[in-house]
Parts: sequence; structure tokens; C-alpha cells
Amino acid sequence: MRLTVAGLGYVGLTTAACLADTGNTIFAVDCDPAKIAMLNKGIVPFKEPGLDDMVFKNLRTGSLRFSNSLKNAVLNSDMVFITVGTPADENGIIDLSQIDAVIWSIRGMIDKGKLIIVKSTVPPGTCGRIKAQLATMAKAEIDFVSNPEFLRQANAVKDFCHPDRIVIGANSVRAAEILKQLYRPFIRRKTKVIVTDPVSAELAKYASNGMLAARLSFMNELSRLCEKTGGDIEHIRRVIGSDPRIGADFLNAGIGYGGSCLPKDVSALINFGEAIDCEMAVARAIQKVNTGQHDRFIQRIADYFNGHHRASLAVWGLAFKAGTDDIRNSPALYCIDELLKRGFEISAYDPLVSDSRNIICNGGIVISDSRYSALDGADALVIFTDAPEFRNADIERVSGKIKVIFDGKNLFEPADLKQFGIEYHCIGRRFCQNFKKSCNISGIFAS
Repeated sequence: MRLTVAGLGYVGLTTAACLADTGNTIFAVDCDPAKIAMLNKGIVPFKEPGLDDMVFKNLRTGSLRFSNSLKNAVLNSDMVFITVGTPADENGIIDLSQIDAVIWSIRGMIDKGKLIIVKSTVPPGTCGRIKAQLATMAKAEIDFVSNPEFLRQANAVKDFCHPDRIVIGANSVRAAEILKQLYRPFIRRKTKVIVTDPVSAELAKYASNGMLAARLSFMNELSRLCEKTGGDIEHIRRVIGSDPRIGADFLNAGIGYGGSCLPKDVSALINFGEAIDCEMAVARAIQKVNTGQHDRFIQRIADYFNGHHRASLAVWGLAFKAGTDDIRNSPALYCIDELLKRGFEISAYDPLVSDSRNIICNGGIVISDSRYSALDGADALVIFTDAPEFRNADIERVSGKIKVIFDGKNLFEPADLKQFGIEYHCIGRRFCQNFKKSCNISGIFAS
């Protein structure tokens, strides 16, 4: 098949490369000339394991063609994937201007039988709205499909090639069958192909991210209870993760979620509900718990130093999670910004984030060239991501430079650090410094 992919961010470029790798001809389009120039040299503008090799291979064979010309791409394609960004403002209102720009640009190029597939995360009813708009402008009847993506950054290529589910939101049997045929190379025995209506498909993406955010926020709430009562959140995680009705994924307590998806989509759910007088109380609580977890971690560090405003902190991790260089809505940057406002000095290291020009914090930070050099002269180490090189750090070497760790990812066993004389503050673990050893829980029982 000959396909256009409009928008070459994480989702669009992964979609283009993976579809090209199965024998399709892909016209990959973006409005950023600098990005297209990089891609035509085989350079991927962000970190995503396996994507650079796939792009280079299919660029060389001609299966993947990069351009700024949406018109030429659409005229030579059987279907158009829309994968542009849909950012949200601080109130959760989704900006669909990039979607609208693509639709306006292709309005006169749609011939009979051409299929429009929206992979961008969009509010419910978006596909119906733009289909109605195009019906008054286009030359022919148009089939619109909502085909939400479920790609995890740092796992996007794997997730696309080995999906656990493919969601096709279509009002046309023909459109659904075309998508099934396109995805046939990626359908495995355990892959579920779910055909539904466009509105349900659009909502399903928000619902999935909302559910994942709920699990993380609930575990963080339980970690607070552990610190008050003497429980251990790691033991609790193993117990409830062993229940087949629950499963083990997304049960790690920490400093709260971040990134470009979960915060945006939880806010969007709240906003959708408000717009139609349907209160989303659970989504609002998820958001509150998550922000509170960031602030609580910051306060723990501030309380420890008790007014020593020029204390120096070494930071491990700047991206919103390990395995990516994406710093959008990063809990690390949120916390760093607040700590800088309180007078702390910060040197930081991240295996994939090295350009300090992309890190906007109040007052700026010093970027170190290694995990150990970041520790030089620091009064404490603060950990924000679970990168493998942090988890496998030489603790003896660390202990020679610092004696206090604030661990937002629970990377270590408290007993292991105690052997090296390190004061360990983590999330909801017994025997950490933040654990209230003298807490009295007798008051919760009836006499």
C-alpha cells in the first residue's frame, strides 16, 4: 500500500518506519524543514531504541520517503495517517489546531475510496466533527477511522510491531477491513483486534491512560500509609501484583508519573466531564495525588536540610522516565525547579539528556558528564529515574562521595546501603530514614 503519515513526532515516525518495514511505501511528512533534512540523512531527532536502524534501512530502500509536501504525499497515497501533536493547556483543554491544519490542507485532494486514519489522541467526537467538515469541502465521500496508538516511549518500536491490541474505530465495514489487512503483519496469536465506533475508540485511549495513572497514584497513596504504619510498599506490591485480577504492571510507588501522555490525558478527562456536566471525581483525585507526591518529595528534602539554603544536591535522572530523552512534564524537572527556588545548588546527570539548553529551570543547573562526577561536592544524591546504570551503581564508590540518598524510584534495598553508612530516604519502605519507627497505630482500633 502507499500511505501518507502526517506528523513525525514519536508516534508518527514510529508508525511510518514500522509500516515501511512491512513492504508499504510511506510518504512521511512534517512541516519542520530542519527535521525533514535530518531524517533524509537517516538521523532520528530523538532517542527511541531500534528506530534509527529501521529508519535508515527503509530510507535506503526507498520504502520511506521524507518530505515537507503534504499535497504530493496525499495525491500519491491510498490512505492518510494523521499523527500530529494535540497538546493541552494547563486546564486540560486540547489544542486541535494541528489536526485542523492537516484537514484544511488535504480537503481538495480526497478522492473516492481514500481513507483518513487519526492516530493522534483526540477528544471524543473529533473524527465525526472533521468528517462532517470535509463532507462540505471534499470531492468524494470519505471514510474516517479512529486508530489510537498505545506506544510507550523507549518501547515504541516493540509496541508497534508486537501489539497487545489494535483498536479500530470505524462506521464503515470497508474501512475496518482495510485497516485489518494493513496490520496483518503485526497481528500475533495474543493480539486483540477490537473494532468499535469512532467515539469509543477515541475515549478508549484516554481511559487506558487514566487507568494506568490511577494505579500509580493509588500505590503512591499506599506508600504514604506504609510510612505511617510500618508497612513496606514493595511487599504490598508483590502481594497485590500476584492477584491475576490485578496484575503486576504499573504498581511501583515513586515520585509520581510524568511525560506527554498521562498528565495530559488525565487533565483532558476532567475537562471533558466539566464541559458536559459529568464530574470526573476519580480523575481529579488521581491528578491531586500525583501532584501531591511531587510536592511531598520536595518537602522531605527541604525539611532534611532545615534552612541550609546553599546545600548542594546531585541529581540522577532528568527525563520523565528511563530510556528516553523526553523531558516533557518530567517530575524531575518539576522537583528541580522547586528546589532551585528554595536555594539548593544542583548538578545533574542523565544518560540520554545532555543538552542543558533544553532544560529550563529557575536559575539553571550544572550538567555533569557522568553519574559519579555529579556527586562531587554534593551534600546528598537525589534519584528521579530508574536507568539501569543507576540501579547498578557501585555503592561503595558512591559512599565515598556522599552519605545521604533521596531515592524517588526505590532502586536499592535499605539494608544494602546501611552497610556503607548511607542514610537512605525512599518511598514507603521499611527501615528507610523516612519510616516512622515510633508510630502508634493503636488508635485506629476500637477498644
